[in-house]
Amino acid sequence: MSKHAVTPFLRRGSTLAALAGGVAVAAGAGVLLSSAFAARPAPKVVLPQANATFDYQIGGAYTPPAGVEALSRDRGAKPVRGLYNVCYVNAFQTQPDALDWWDKQHPDLVLRDSGGAPVNDEAWGEALLDTSTAAKRTRLAKIVGGWIDGCAKSGFQAVEPDNLDSYERSGGRLTRAHNAAFAKLLAARAHTAGLAIGQKNTTDLLEQREEIGFDFAVAEECGRYDECADYATAYGNRVFVVEYTARDFAEACSAVGAKVSVVRRDLDVRPAGQEGYVFATC
Repeated sequence: MSKHAVTPFLRRGSTLAALAGGVAVAAGAGVLLSSAFAARPAPKVVLPQANATFDYQIGGAYTPPAGVEALSRDRGAKPVRGLYNVCYVNAFQTQPDALDWWDKQHPDLVLRDSGGAPVNDEAWGEALLDTSTAAKRTRLAKIVGGWIDGCAKSGFQAVEPDNLDSYERSGGRLTRAHNAAFAKLLAARAHTAGLAIGQKNTTDLLEQREEIGFDFAVAEECGRYDECADYATAYGNRVFVVEYTARDFAEACSAVGAKVSVVRRDLDVRPAGQEGYVFATC
């Protein structure tokens, strides 16, 4: 942000009256400057509509199927004009191809075991980020916050920070409280940027949703674990449900499909046209 300074120039020998007048003018200028540079209010946050037909495109962007009203895409993709766009950010773990960057730039922000090796989410080949101290959370929030700002600049209306439940895979090195505190920093950053923020999974944190600042939810496999109604109740039906099997999809549709958006995707969330692509709504 540019800095502007006003330096009144007073000639030697000026009278007290002139000095007083100069002070008054400077004071008035200060008031005007204070008004001109007063903090602007944050952009308005727009929440998703309940039961808006949803598509989950984090595996690759493609033309949304007819009738889709909302979608989630990776932060590197472009939003779709006229739809409600949610920006996917892997906030609590590294992307598999990004570990080298973290190791070079911020090695101490990667969670490590006693031997110094990264603690991994074995299912996806992602290293966990270290949210265990306030100092590390602040530094992480600066990095991830930059991504969130990028989502807003690209034209997204919301953000979903993934892997909120990374503490469950940390071998006790992280706690629910650590991740809740980090999520609170991300929620504040999102709202400042004018974005709504979604709670990604983790029913254990539903009771803290207001304290953290979550606005809606993206719930994977809640049909499988009989959790969809919990999310729907907590968020006033502002929930995007994602299921990966026909059976779980049917369970979710039966439980909440009349009032909550439910989509079935293939596990690899492939773009349309690729072999194995699945898309269905209820």
